[in-house]
Amino acid sequence: MLTRFGVSIDEKLLGRFDKLLAQSGYENRSEAFRDLIRARLVQEEVADEEARVLGVLSLVYDHHQRELEKRLNDIQHEFHHSVISATHVHVDHHTCLQVVLLKGKAGDLRKISTSLGNLKGVKHSGLSLTLAQGL
Repeated sequence: MLTRFGVSIDEKLLGRFDKLLAQSGYENRSEAFRDLIRARLVQEEVADEEARVLGVLSLVYDHHQRELEKRLNDIQHEFHHSVISATHVHVDHHTCLQVVLLKGKAGDLRKISTSLGNLKGVKHSGLSLTLAQGL
């Protein structure tokens, strides 16, 4: 069941929003509002440390950092119950990208992300969480 409601919005802000919609391929404002609401609700849900979530952790690191790959693997084995898969990509002679797919409680996945991201030789890490179940 759909419910209609009105929204008051500044003309300038609406113009910027409409421009964004056109660039993003939305057919109408309603679709965009629904997506924005869902995204914000997911953001709130994954803030709960106990929420069941899926995660994508990306790590960019120095391939030549001594013992780094061993430490990355050791930590992933330590959290084997949360690690679904890991993919390793050679970016250039010195740099690698590893993408780790995760599942579990949001707090646990943040701990894994911090443990891996803080290793010496990791240049950048980023964790993206989403709900394991839809809204």
